[in-house]
Amino acid sequence: MELDAKQLRLLKMMDEIDNHAIILLDRQGYIETWNKGAEKIKGYQAGEIINQNFRIFYTEADRQAGLPSQLLAEAATAGKVYHEGWRLRKDGSRFWGAVTIVASYNEQDVLIGFAKITRDLTERIEAETTIKLHAQNLESQNKELEQFVYIASHDLQEPLLNVSNFVELLQLEYGDKLDETAEMYLGVINHCTHRMRDLIKDLLDYSRIGRRKALVPVDCQHLVDTVKEDLATQLRQTGAVIQCGALPTVNAYAIELRQLLQNLISNAIKFTPADRKPVVTISARLHDHHWQFTVADNGIGIDPSHSEKIFKIFQRLNDRDAYEGNGIGLAHGKKIVELHGGALWVESTPGQGSRFVFTIPVHTL
Repeated sequence: MELDAKQLRLLKMMDEIDNHAIILLDRQGYIETWNKGAEKIKGYQAGEIINQNFRIFYTEADRQAGLPSQLLAEAATAGKVYHEGWRLRKDGSRFWGAVTIVASYNEQDVLIGFAKITRDLTERIEAETTIKLHAQNLESQNKELEQFVYIASHDLQEPLLNVSNFVELLQLEYGDKLDETAEMYLGVINHCTHRMRDLIKDLLDYSRIGRRKALVPVDCQHLVDTVKEDLATQLRQTGAVIQCGALPTVNAYAIELRQLLQNLISNAIKFTPADRKPVVTISARLHDHHWQFTVADNGIGIDPSHSEKIFKIFQRLNDRDAYEGNGIGLAHGKKIVELHGGALWVESTPGQGSRFVFTIPVHTL
Protein backbone atom coordinates (compact mmCIF):
# COMPACT_ATOMS: atom_id res chain seq x y z
CA MET A 1 0.00 0.00 0.00
CA GLU A 2 1.58 3.26 -1.16
CA LEU A 3 1.53 6.12 1.32
CA ASP A 4 1.69 9.83 0.59
CA ALA A 5 3.62 12.37 2.68
CA LYS A 6 0.62 13.21 4.86
CA GLN A 7 0.02 9.56 5.69
CA LEU A 8 3.70 9.06 6.46
CA ARG A 9 3.64 11.98 8.91
CA LEU A 10 0.54 10.50 10.55
CA LEU A 11 2.21 7.10 10.88
CA LYS A 12 5.26 8.73 12.46
CA MET A 13 3.05 10.46 15.04
CA MET A 14 1.25 7.21 15.76
CA ASP A 15 4.57 5.44 16.24
CA GLU A 16 5.48 7.79 19.12
CA ILE A 17 2.29 7.10 21.11
CA ASP A 18 3.24 4.64 23.86
CA ASN A 19 0.01 4.27 25.89
CA HIS A 20 -2.10 2.90 23.03
CA ALA A 21 -1.29 0.07 20.66
CA ILE A 22 -2.05 1.54 17.22
CA ILE A 23 -1.53 -0.75 14.24
CA LEU A 24 -2.68 -0.99 10.64
CA LEU A 25 -4.01 -4.26 9.24
CA ASP A 26 -4.64 -5.34 5.69
CA ARG A 27 -8.06 -6.69 4.69
CA GLN A 28 -7.26 -10.18 6.00
CA GLY A 29 -5.98 -8.88 9.34
CA TYR A 30 -2.24 -9.10 8.71
CA ILE A 31 -0.18 -6.52 10.59
CA GLU A 32 1.40 -3.74 8.49
CA THR A 33 2.62 -1.25 11.13
CA TRP A 34 3.66 -1.44 14.78
CA ASN A 35 4.02 1.53 17.14
CA LYS A 36 5.77 1.91 20.52
CA GLY A 37 2.50 1.50 22.37
CA ALA A 38 1.91 -1.88 20.71
CA GLU A 39 5.44 -2.94 21.66
CA LYS A 40 4.86 -1.85 25.27
CA ILE A 41 1.41 -3.43 25.66
CA LYS A 42 1.86 -6.64 23.68
CA GLY A 43 5.59 -7.29 24.14
CA TYR A 44 6.57 -7.89 20.50
CA GLN A 45 9.26 -6.00 18.58
CA ALA A 46 8.13 -4.70 15.18
CA GLY A 47 10.46 -7.06 13.30
CA GLU A 48 8.95 -10.20 14.83
CA ILE A 49 5.27 -9.30 14.48
CA ILE A 50 4.78 -7.37 11.21
CA ASN A 51 3.15 -9.62 8.56
CA GLN A 52 1.74 -11.84 11.32
CA ASN A 53 -2.06 -12.10 11.58
CA PHE A 54 -3.61 -10.16 14.45
CA ARG A 55 -5.39 -13.37 15.56
CA ILE A 56 -2.20 -14.14 17.47
CA PHE A 57 -3.33 -11.70 20.18
CA TYR A 58 -6.54 -13.62 20.94
CA THR A 59 -7.01 -16.55 23.30
CA GLU A 60 -7.45 -20.04 21.88
CA ALA A 61 -11.12 -20.01 22.87
CA ASP A 62 -11.73 -16.71 21.03
CA ARG A 63 -9.89 -17.98 17.92
CA GLN A 64 -11.93 -21.15 17.84
CA ALA A 65 -15.10 -19.10 18.23
CA GLY A 66 -14.06 -16.97 15.25
CA LEU A 67 -14.01 -13.70 17.19
CA PRO A 68 -11.15 -12.01 15.21
CA SER A 69 -12.87 -12.62 11.84
CA GLN A 70 -16.20 -11.54 13.31
CA LEU A 71 -14.76 -8.22 14.50
CA LEU A 72 -13.23 -7.49 11.06
CA ALA A 73 -16.52 -8.31 9.37
CA GLU A 74 -18.47 -6.02 11.72
CA ALA A 75 -15.97 -3.19 11.19
CA ALA A 76 -16.19 -3.60 7.42
CA THR A 77 -20.00 -3.46 7.57
CA ALA A 78 -20.51 -0.72 10.18
CA GLY A 79 -17.26 1.21 9.66
CA LYS A 80 -16.14 0.66 13.26
CA VAL A 81 -16.41 -1.93 16.02
CA TYR A 82 -15.54 -1.87 19.73
CA HIS A 83 -14.80 -4.89 21.89
CA GLU A 84 -13.35 -5.63 25.33
CA GLY A 85 -11.85 -8.93 26.40
CA TRP A 86 -8.76 -10.84 27.43
CA ARG A 87 -5.83 -10.61 24.98
CA LEU A 88 -2.44 -12.33 24.93
CA ARG A 89 1.04 -10.82 25.21
CA LYS A 90 4.13 -12.34 23.67
CA ASP A 91 5.05 -14.08 26.95
CA GLY A 92 1.61 -15.72 27.11
CA SER A 93 0.27 -13.51 29.92
CA ARG A 94 -3.17 -11.99 29.56
CA PHE A 95 -4.28 -8.38 29.64
CA TRP A 96 -7.75 -6.85 29.37
CA GLY A 97 -7.84 -5.07 26.04
CA ALA A 98 -10.29 -2.38 24.96
CA VAL A 99 -10.14 -2.64 21.16
CA THR A 100 -11.49 -0.31 18.49
CA ILE A 101 -11.20 -1.43 14.86
CA VAL A 102 -11.92 1.14 12.15
CA ALA A 103 -12.32 0.18 8.49
CA SER A 104 -10.19 2.09 5.94
CA TYR A 105 -11.35 2.77 2.37
CA ASN A 106 -9.69 4.24 -0.73
CA GLU A 107 -11.09 7.03 -2.89
CA GLN A 108 -13.21 4.51 -4.79
CA ASP A 109 -14.79 3.43 -1.47
CA VAL A 110 -13.08 0.06 -1.61
CA LEU A 111 -12.00 -1.55 1.67
CA ILE A 112 -8.20 -1.54 1.86
CA GLY A 113 -7.62 -2.48 5.49
CA PHE A 114 -8.20 -1.55 9.12
CA ALA A 115 -6.78 0.62 11.87
CA LYS A 116 -6.75 -1.15 15.23
CA ILE A 117 -6.37 0.75 18.54
CA THR A 118 -5.92 -1.16 21.79
CA ARG A 119 -5.84 0.12 25.37
CA ASP A 120 -4.67 -1.98 28.31
CA LEU A 121 -7.45 -1.78 30.92
CA THR A 122 -6.21 -4.62 33.11
CA GLU A 123 -5.96 -2.38 36.20
CA ARG A 124 -9.54 -1.23 35.72
CA ILE A 125 -10.97 -4.73 35.31
CA GLU A 126 -8.96 -5.97 38.29
CA ALA A 127 -10.27 -3.06 40.36
CA GLU A 128 -13.83 -3.85 39.26
CA THR A 129 -13.30 -7.49 40.15
CA THR A 130 -11.96 -6.49 43.57
CA ILE A 131 -14.99 -4.25 44.16
CA LYS A 132 -17.33 -7.03 43.07
CA LEU A 133 -15.66 -9.51 45.42
CA HIS A 134 -15.80 -6.93 48.21
CA ALA A 135 -19.51 -6.43 47.57
CA GLN A 136 -20.04 -10.19 47.68
CA ASN A 137 -18.13 -10.38 50.95
CA LEU A 138 -20.23 -7.56 52.40
CA GLU A 139 -23.40 -9.34 51.33
CA SER A 140 -22.16 -12.52 53.00
CA GLN A 141 -21.25 -10.61 56.16
CA ASN A 142 -24.67 -8.93 56.19
CA LYS A 143 -26.32 -12.33 56.01
CA GLU A 144 -24.15 -13.48 58.91
CA LEU A 145 -25.16 -10.35 60.82
CA GLU A 146 -28.83 -11.08 60.16
CA GLN A 147 -28.27 -14.60 61.47
CA PHE A 148 -26.61 -13.16 64.56
CA VAL A 149 -29.53 -10.78 65.08
CA TYR A 150 -31.89 -13.73 64.98
CA ILE A 151 -29.77 -15.70 67.45
CA ALA A 152 -29.36 -12.69 69.74
CA SER A 153 -33.07 -11.88 69.70
CA HIS A 154 -34.20 -15.43 70.40
CA ASP A 155 -31.62 -18.03 71.41
CA LEU A 156 -29.50 -15.79 73.67
CA GLN A 157 -32.31 -13.97 75.43
CA GLU A 158 -34.31 -17.06 76.26
CA PRO A 159 -31.74 -18.67 78.63
CA LEU A 160 -31.16 -15.29 80.28
CA LEU A 161 -34.88 -14.98 80.90
CA ASN A 162 -34.91 -18.47 82.41
CA VAL A 163 -32.04 -17.56 84.75
CA SER A 164 -33.86 -14.41 85.89
CA ASN A 165 -37.11 -16.32 86.43
CA PHE A 166 -35.46 -19.03 88.50
CA VAL A 167 -33.60 -16.46 90.60
CA GLU A 168 -36.95 -14.84 91.41
CA LEU A 169 -38.50 -18.24 92.21
CA LEU A 170 -35.57 -19.10 94.46
CA GLN A 171 -35.93 -15.80 96.32
CA LEU A 172 -39.70 -16.26 96.69
CA GLU A 173 -39.70 -19.89 97.82
CA TYR A 174 -36.47 -20.04 99.80
CA GLY A 175 -35.95 -16.41 100.75
CA ASP A 176 -36.40 -17.06 104.47
CA LYS A 177 -33.79 -19.83 104.35
CA LEU A 178 -31.08 -17.80 102.59
CA ASP A 179 -28.43 -16.00 104.56
CA GLU A 180 -27.02 -12.61 103.67
CA THR A 181 -24.21 -14.07 101.53
CA ALA A 182 -26.63 -16.18 99.46
CA GLU A 183 -28.84 -13.13 98.92
CA MET A 184 -25.80 -11.21 97.75
CA TYR A 185 -24.90 -13.98 95.28
CA LEU A 186 -28.43 -14.04 93.88
CA GLY A 187 -28.37 -10.26 93.59
CA VAL A 188 -25.15 -10.41 91.57
CA ILE A 189 -26.63 -13.11 89.27
CA ASN A 190 -29.78 -11.05 88.77
CA HIS A 191 -27.80 -7.89 88.05
CA CYS A 192 -25.54 -9.66 85.54
CA THR A 193 -28.44 -11.26 83.66
CA HIS A 194 -30.19 -7.90 83.37
CA ARG A 195 -26.97 -6.29 82.17
CA MET A 196 -26.43 -9.05 79.60
CA ARG A 197 -30.00 -8.57 78.37
CA ASP A 198 -29.33 -4.83 77.98
CA LEU A 199 -26.12 -5.53 76.07
CA ILE A 200 -27.95 -7.86 73.68
CA LYS A 201 -30.65 -5.23 73.13
CA ASP A 202 -27.95 -2.61 72.41
CA LEU A 203 -26.31 -4.91 69.88
CA LEU A 204 -29.64 -5.55 68.20
CA ASP A 205 -30.34 -1.82 67.99
CA TYR A 206 -26.85 -1.20 66.60
CA SER A 207 -27.22 -3.85 63.91
CA ARG A 208 -30.58 -2.50 62.77
CA ILE A 209 -29.44 1.09 62.18
CA GLY A 210 -30.28 2.12 58.62
CA ARG A 211 -31.79 -1.19 57.53
CA ARG A 212 -34.73 -0.91 55.13
CA LYS A 213 -35.19 2.80 55.87
CA ALA A 214 -36.09 5.79 53.70
CA LEU A 215 -34.84 9.37 53.82
CA VAL A 216 -37.59 11.82 54.76
CA PRO A 217 -37.69 15.56 55.57
CA VAL A 218 -37.04 15.97 59.30
CA ASP A 219 -37.73 19.22 61.15
CA CYS A 220 -34.83 19.20 63.63
CA GLN A 221 -36.46 21.91 65.77
CA HIS A 222 -39.49 19.69 66.28
CA LEU A 223 -37.24 16.67 66.73
CA VAL A 224 -35.45 18.29 69.67
CA ASP A 225 -38.80 19.18 71.25
CA THR A 226 -39.83 15.52 70.95
CA VAL A 227 -36.56 14.36 72.50
CA LYS A 228 -37.07 16.79 75.41
CA GLU A 229 -40.47 15.20 76.03
CA ASP A 230 -38.90 11.74 76.02
CA LEU A 231 -36.25 12.89 78.50
CA ALA A 232 -38.71 14.80 80.71
CA THR A 233 -38.03 12.65 83.78
CA GLN A 234 -34.25 12.98 83.45
CA LEU A 235 -34.58 16.74 82.91
CA ARG A 236 -36.80 17.14 85.94
CA GLN A 237 -34.59 15.04 88.23
CA THR A 238 -31.38 16.85 87.25
CA GLY A 239 -32.77 20.33 86.66
CA ALA A 240 -31.06 20.31 83.27
CA VAL A 241 -31.60 23.21 80.87
CA ILE A 242 -31.77 22.60 77.11
CA GLN A 243 -30.95 25.68 75.03
CA CYS A 244 -31.71 25.39 71.33
CA GLY A 245 -31.01 27.79 68.48
CA ALA A 246 -32.71 27.80 65.07
CA LEU A 247 -32.39 24.33 63.52
CA PRO A 248 -32.96 23.36 59.87
CA THR A 249 -35.08 20.73 58.17
CA VAL A 250 -32.91 18.00 56.68
CA ASN A 251 -33.57 14.90 54.62
CA ALA A 252 -32.61 12.13 56.99
CA TYR A 253 -33.46 8.80 58.58
CA ALA A 254 -35.93 10.14 61.12
CA ILE A 255 -35.76 7.43 63.78
CA GLU A 256 -31.98 7.22 63.66
CA LEU A 257 -31.51 11.01 63.81
CA ARG A 258 -33.83 11.17 66.80
CA GLN A 259 -31.83 8.39 68.46
CA LEU A 260 -28.60 10.30 67.78
CA LEU A 261 -29.85 13.54 69.35
CA GLN A 262 -31.37 11.70 72.29
CA ASN A 263 -28.09 9.90 73.00
CA LEU A 264 -26.04 13.11 72.77
CA ILE A 265 -28.41 15.10 74.98
CA SER A 266 -28.84 12.29 77.50
CA ASN A 267 -25.05 11.81 77.71
CA ALA A 268 -24.54 15.54 78.19
CA ILE A 269 -26.90 15.47 81.18
CA LYS A 270 -25.56 12.21 82.59
CA PHE A 271 -21.89 13.19 82.46
CA THR A 272 -22.31 16.39 84.47
CA PRO A 273 -21.03 16.55 88.08
CA ALA A 274 -23.73 16.19 90.71
CA ASP A 275 -22.99 19.67 92.11
CA ARG A 276 -23.49 21.35 88.72
CA LYS A 277 -26.79 21.97 86.91
CA PRO A 278 -26.51 20.54 83.36
CA VAL A 279 -26.78 23.06 80.54
CA VAL A 280 -26.99 21.65 77.01
CA THR A 281 -26.81 23.96 74.00
CA ILE A 282 -27.85 22.76 70.54
CA SER A 283 -27.06 24.75 67.41
CA ALA A 284 -26.60 24.30 63.66
CA ARG A 285 -24.90 26.22 60.87
CA LEU A 286 -24.35 25.78 57.17
CA HIS A 287 -20.70 24.99 56.43
CA ASP A 288 -19.06 23.68 53.25
CA HIS A 289 -22.20 22.05 51.79
CA HIS A 290 -23.03 20.43 55.14
CA TRP A 291 -25.30 21.25 58.03
CA GLN A 292 -23.01 21.22 61.04
CA PHE A 293 -24.81 20.46 64.30
CA THR A 294 -23.27 21.03 67.73
CA VAL A 295 -24.43 19.63 71.07
CA ALA A 296 -22.42 21.40 73.77
CA ASP A 297 -22.49 20.75 77.52
CA ASN A 298 -20.88 21.89 80.76
CA GLY A 299 -20.08 18.38 81.97
CA ILE A 300 -16.98 16.51 83.08
CA GLY A 301 -15.30 16.74 79.68
CA ILE A 302 -13.11 14.20 77.89
CA ASP A 303 -9.35 13.87 77.76
CA PRO A 304 -8.28 14.65 74.14
CA SER A 305 -6.33 11.37 74.05
CA HIS A 306 -9.66 9.53 74.28
CA SER A 307 -11.43 11.48 71.52
CA GLU A 308 -11.41 8.43 69.21
CA LYS A 309 -11.87 5.67 71.78
CA ILE A 310 -15.25 6.96 72.94
CA PHE A 311 -16.81 6.19 69.54
CA LYS A 312 -15.86 2.51 69.65
CA ILE A 313 -18.48 0.01 70.70
CA PHE A 314 -18.49 -0.97 74.40
CA GLN A 315 -15.66 1.43 75.25
CA ARG A 316 -16.13 3.20 78.59
CA LEU A 317 -13.96 5.90 80.16
CA ASN A 318 -15.67 6.15 83.54
CA ASP A 319 -16.45 3.78 86.39
CA ARG A 320 -19.82 2.05 85.99
CA ASP A 321 -20.75 2.84 89.58
CA ALA A 322 -20.40 6.56 88.92
CA TYR A 323 -21.99 6.67 85.45
CA GLU A 324 -24.23 3.84 84.25
CA GLY A 325 -24.35 2.58 80.67
CA ASN A 326 -22.81 0.01 78.34
CA GLY A 327 -20.54 2.25 76.26
CA ILE A 328 -22.48 1.87 73.03
CA GLY A 329 -24.37 5.18 72.67
CA LEU A 330 -21.63 7.07 70.86
CA ALA A 331 -20.87 4.04 68.66
CA HIS A 332 -24.55 4.19 67.70
CA GLY A 333 -24.17 7.90 66.99
CA LYS A 334 -21.12 7.45 64.78
CA LYS A 335 -22.84 4.75 62.74
CA ILE A 336 -25.95 6.90 62.34
CA VAL A 337 -23.98 9.95 61.16
CA GLU A 338 -21.90 7.88 58.71
CA LEU A 339 -25.14 6.35 57.42
CA HIS A 340 -26.13 9.89 56.39
CA GLY A 341 -22.74 10.51 54.75
CA GLY A 342 -21.51 12.84 57.49
CA ALA A 343 -18.96 12.80 60.30
CA LEU A 344 -19.06 12.93 64.10
CA TRP A 345 -16.32 14.20 66.40
CA VAL A 346 -15.80 15.74 69.83
CA GLU A 347 -14.05 18.89 71.06
CA SER A 348 -13.57 18.89 74.81
CA THR A 349 -11.79 20.38 77.80
CA PRO A 350 -11.63 18.08 80.84
CA GLY A 351 -13.62 19.51 83.73
CA GLN A 352 -15.29 22.19 81.61
CA GLY A 353 -17.48 20.35 79.11
CA SER A 354 -17.65 18.89 75.61
CA ARG A 355 -18.91 19.87 72.15
CA PHE A 356 -20.13 16.97 70.03
CA VAL A 357 -20.26 18.02 66.39
CA PHE A 358 -21.86 16.07 63.54
CA THR A 359 -22.56 16.90 59.91
CA ILE A 360 -25.38 16.08 57.50
CA PRO A 361 -24.65 16.75 53.79
CA VAL A 362 -26.84 19.42 52.19
CA HIS A 363 -27.05 17.41 48.94
CA THR A 364 -29.37 14.96 50.70
CA LEU A 365 -32.08 17.63 50.72
